[in-house]
Amino acid sequence: MSQIILVASGDLREGANIVCWPTQKAMEAKLTKVLADLGHELVRAHPEKAAGHGFIASQREGMDIFATIDPDAPLIVAEAVWQYSHHVLAGLTTHRGPILTVANWSGQYPGLVGLLNINASMTKAKVDYSTIWSENFDDDFFLKGIKEWLSTKKITHDSSHVRAFENTINEADHKLVADIAADIRCNKVILGVFDEGCMGMYNAIIPDELLMPMGIFKERLSQSTLYHATLQVPDEEAAEAYQWMLDKGMTFHYGPNPETDLTEEQVLGQCKMYIASVRLADQFGCEAIGIQYQQGLKDLLPASDLAEGMLNNEDRPDVKRSDGSVIRQGQAIVHFNEVDECAALDGVLINRLHRALGQPVENTLHDIRWGSFDPTGSSDDYVWVFEISGAVPPAHHEGGWAGSESLRQPLMYFPFGGGSLRGIAKAGNIIWSRIYVQQGALHMDLGRGKAIDLPKEEVARRSQSTTPEWPIMNAVLKGVSRDQMMARHKANHIQVVYAHSEADAERAMCAKGALAKELGIEVHLCGV
Repeated sequence: MSQIILVASGDLREGANIVCWPTQKAMEAKLTKVLADLGHELVRAHPEKAAGHGFIASQREGMDIFATIDPDAPLIVAEAVWQYSHHVLAGLTTHRGPILTVANWSGQYPGLVGLLNINASMTKAKVDYSTIWSENFDDDFFLKGIKEWLSTKKITHDSSHVRAFENTINEADHKLVADIAADIRCNKVILGVFDEGCMGMYNAIIPDELLMPMGIFKERLSQSTLYHATLQVPDEEAAEAYQWMLDKGMTFHYGPNPETDLTEEQVLGQCKMYIASVRLADQFGCEAIGIQYQQGLKDLLPASDLAEGMLNNEDRPDVKRSDGSVIRQGQAIVHFNEVDECAALDGVLINRLHRALGQPVENTLHDIRWGSFDPTGSSDDYVWVFEISGAVPPAHHEGGWAGSESLRQPLMYFPFGGGSLRGIAKAGNIIWSRIYVQQGALHMDLGRGKAIDLPKEEVARRSQSTTPEWPIMNAVLKGVSRDQMMARHKANHIQVVYAHSEADAERAMCAKGALAKELGIEVHLCGV
């Protein structure tokens, strides 16, 4: 019997590690049995801690653990939860043995999101790995993959849905794309980054030298700047922004206990952050900004989510300069959640292109959280749950602002509370994409799909199976199966934007591919 080493990367927050540990432990038990039945022993490289979990919880801890591991041993990174990839990435970069990432297929905790992040981080770091996932660890797909890895040290997945992009846009769209690219190169674009590298997402940092030839540069800002600017916003300005949302019909779910409930005071604090963010974007000339979301600010202010969703919407409360003029009135200010710079670049391209095409400009990233077939039978397609961890632009919701609501962000993540900007994504044609770094170059995967309506009881099941405080999109991807998507996608995030019709979506997708290619990004069409 051969030994296989197991490591499990966890959260930076002990509370989350403790809450999620039983799910991780149960998954590891199933994986251990499968390998034992195949004649192999799975050995944890690090024991369960007295604190009540068995996760690697810091970069230094991960380095120390990997120093004790035989660098030639077969290694499994098992994930049933969201994890910080930098906890284990250093060790993985020097590990010579075959590496396999494994996740359970569950919406309860973001294990699939964690798996995709560590896969994308290793892709960027040029680390070879294989990957697999399973709901019960007894299905043919999983068992076949495990056996292949045990015998050949790799797993081969189906990638027949992917083809190189060929520029077939018409002359008018070609000129439009060329004009946008020329303007970006000539006048330059600034991405405002409020502290880089959120939550261990190495994959979400684009090296400056890959952005500069396009004409795109970073303004590295500190979250302490945002904190200070938030505190300077007068109460009456926050109250005006809050009243604006109430007048639009948005619902806030309040409770009496600020430690566990959403309160009006928390929301007013979020409105101050929104106003401060708009003013800082204006001050530094940023076309897009990204707030680091959970770390740092969570110990000082209510969550940034409400502000993020407001920024990404064309229809949003006015914010004025000191001279009384309104900053970018009626225009979304692209916000890239979790300072994901790949989403930032994507968001800027979408905003410019869709505005020129007369298509909706509001776009957002989502976590690829989970998915399943609809047990009610209303759809025969595989339906993904795309779920951002807090906020999307209200224009994506059925009913817009009136169809949006705010619930308190989970206590284990946000001690100072703050509300989400939640809703159910409206049915419609979408273009999806992801920019990522591979072999030192920028790539884009690009495809089409639809956000669909599901019965209320099925939407409720999906929401309760994931994180009910967060906005949700039920999406069907054209020409891409569940396992093709998981095997191919180089990120925990996916970018989505609506188009008015299927024909508009096709045109916008092709124009976007042409724009990305014009700027030097290698484009791959997926499923189309």
